[in-house]
Amino acid sequence: MSLPADIVDLLVVGGGINGAAVARDAAGRGLSVALVEQGDLAGATSSATSKLVHGGLRYLEHGRLRLVRESLRERELLLRNAPHLVRPLEFVLPHAPGMRPRWMLRLGLLLYDALAGRSSLPRARALRLSGPPLQPAVRHAFRYHDAWTDDARLVIANVRDAADRGAAVLPRTRFLSAERRDGAWQAQLSCGALRCRAIANVAGPWVAEVLSRAHAAGGRRVRLVKGSHIVVPRLYEGAHAYLLQNDDRRVVFLIPFHEQWTLIGTTDVPVDGDPHAAEISAAEIDYLCRAASRFLAQPVTQGSIVWSFTGVRPLLDDGKADVSAVTRDYRFALEDAGGKAPVLSVFGGKLTTHRRLAERALARLRRYFPAMGPDWTAGVPLPGGDLATDALLFELRGSHPYLAPEHLRALAQRHGTRARALLEGCGALEDLGRHYGGGLYERELRWFVAREWAQTADDVLWRRTKCGLLLDDGGRALVASALSALTEAAPGVSAAPWRTERRKW
Repeated sequence: MSLPADIVDLLVVGGGINGAAVARDAAGRGLSVALVEQGDLAGATSSATSKLVHGGLRYLEHGRLRLVRESLRERELLLRNAPHLVRPLEFVLPHAPGMRPRWMLRLGLLLYDALAGRSSLPRARALRLSGPPLQPAVRHAFRYHDAWTDDARLVIANVRDAADRGAAVLPRTRFLSAERRDGAWQAQLSCGALRCRAIANVAGPWVAEVLSRAHAAGGRRVRLVKGSHIVVPRLYEGAHAYLLQNDDRRVVFLIPFHEQWTLIGTTDVPVDGDPHAAEISAAEIDYLCRAASRFLAQPVTQGSIVWSFTGVRPLLDDGKADVSAVTRDYRFALEDAGGKAPVLSVFGGKLTTHRRLAERALARLRRYFPAMGPDWTAGVPLPGGDLATDALLFELRGSHPYLAPEHLRALAQRHGTRARALLEGCGALEDLGRHYGGGLYERELRWFVAREWAQTADDVLWRRTKCGLLLDDGGRALVASALSALTEAAPGVSAAPWRTERRKW
């Protein structure tokens, strides 16, 4: 997409989950919006999370009651407004000798449920355990519920809605500089100049860099903390996850991941230097394997890892020495010049609270745009989220009986009701075009390019889908070749990668 010719109301810098949510909310209020992202949408922190929509049970220990309450209420809204992307997930919290006492865990879970208010998810209860996958000595546990999401697709859904409401979306576009002129901003981007009335600096780990390029003072500091995950072949039967208390008083999750695998994470490691260069270390791999093996009857070894990824969290620096105790809450810094040309910077934040963060950000900007519309996102589904997944699957099976049930489920969970448009005109399997493996067909690949801003194989294989886990090197090369051909044929689209994909083990 080309740059808007005239002045826009709001330039959003950052195409992660919070920038996507701010762009969506602003466009829905009637503001003209341009969203710029230096790489792929969700190409950094927002595709490298633990994939959880949760209140953060461990945050209770640090007294973050407001954050937990807000997160649990946002969890309920996301379960309702994005049922294809956000699904309930049962957690088992085992207890072993030497850990926090059981009464403390039970009290924490009672408070967690109370803070959730009226929730659609079951309340916590105690369990008795026996047998695999845990060690025989682990006999007691608690069960509670949170939710799981496809983080990168949650970003895409927000950006797609912003674009459908008129926002200009410019991935792989760098914010170079900005200066105030005549009560507005003149921003220099890697694709040209753009004039805007306000800037929302939602650049995550690069928030301070954006402020520097706009010659503005932020007033807050970000603490960069690396979180790494590993993926191994499925460790146990069942659709539940485990929350394991490690001997350093941190927690590690074991999460079912796309049917065939288990996701293990995460770590908390301070980061100095370029966030782009962050990758999992040998020490982190050892830490995650040991933490899981401490409870499992069959240990996790480095040789079983099929994939790993690392994200850099831009946490609000609250002065805590222990990085695990640093708040996951968010704060704003607002600066203007004589009541005009504001820059609003977002510090911190977590995946679960992105909608509420955006709502509060627009409240801070309201005095500069008094005619903008009211709050609206709490009651409006994300694209594809207007029908429960089971009902959609029933419909799709009737209209496309030639498709395998697992393929239909994958399409429904990626696209929701927009799978109808993706499959429109298809009456037989050959109408989907070439099959690259792992349930990825040419028709969906074209959709990713035309509707979801995909340009490289990494965009598709590791963010729009997780088909990279299902394909061998030859299959991944076929996808890369097909994308090159598609993007070369599309005017104004470049297939040049933003950075080298480091995540495959």
